[in-house]
Amino acid sequence: MDAATVSQLYAVVEAGEAAPERLSAALDAAPIASVLIAPATGAALEAGSAQPLVEIAQRANAAALLAGDAELARTLRADGVHLNVGKDLVLAYEGARAILGNRGIVGIDAGISRHDAMTLAEAGADYIAFGAPPHLKDRDKARARRDELIGWWGEIFEVPCIAFDVETREEAEALSRAGADFIAIRLAADATPAAIREFVAGIAAALSVSETAG
Repeated sequence: MDAATVSQLYAVVEAGEAAPERLSAALDAAPIASVLIAPATGAALEAGSAQPLVEIAQRANAAALLAGDAELARTLRADGVHLNVGKDLVLAYEGARAILGNRGIVGIDAGISRHDAMTLAEAGADYIAFGAPPHLKDRDKARARRDELIGWWGEIFEVPCIAFDVETREEAEALSRAGADFIAIRLAADATPAAIREFVAGIAAALSVSETAG
């Protein structure tokens, strides 16, 4: 990443009853480039809960992406889809691209596979994501692996990369300096709008520090 370019924010919000308030609070706190609308744990993403979030994000000039469902993204006129790590990622990418066309955003979590990440970028993915999923027991190892992959990607490739599962200002600043084009933060389902605003503003401030220091 160019030293003069600051990483952009990418917010992840779980659909649900209070999700519009959480998302609105985040968008009020700082500029957010993209919003990933995900299903609540153990639930499927449905049009009724996703539609308001798509509209809120797009009104704020943020790209609205749906987690894993290109058909629903097309139906709701969202901006694209995010595909999670899994088997046959290239096939999944090709299927999503066929549904959304070249104007739709198709981003992919490549897991820990450098080969998959490169293959997907060559296939035309709009971004590659690397994360440190909360369900992994060894969180320190997961974060270190994510950070290494972000640094590797940022030095070599031009396709944008997203650092997922960023939880602190320190992480955000370090990952921005390492070359992450986007810093993905989760808007916790149990957080109040005030807590969301404080969290997002803090991350945004950390990214500004990384820009100045860069």
